[in-house]
Amino acid sequence: MDIYQVIREPHIAEKATMLKERSNQIVLKVHKDANKAEIRQAVKQLLKVKVVNVHTLNVMGKSRRVGKNLGKRSDWKKAIVRLAPGENLEFLQGV
Repeated sequence: MDIYQVIREPHIAEKATMLKERSNQIVLKVHKDANKAEIRQAVKQLLKVKVVNVHTLNVMGKSRRVGKNLGKRSDWKKAIVRLAPGENLEFLQGV
């Protein structure tokens, strides 16, 4: 898989912000078929940081109801990437 397809976008949430501040971890939305090795390689090459480890989990989409219609949000994959001590990402500062 191409490294440009692996990382979809950063996941901005309250828990993700706490992980960034406390333990130097970033949370990313990644391609559903990406494995830990591909995620590690993509983060190293695209963001130019040293990666210590990668944790992944599949997030199931929630069911939603609007009037009589039922719908479902898409399932997606989340990656929690721990950066090496001293590494920092500027584009996630102040978020």
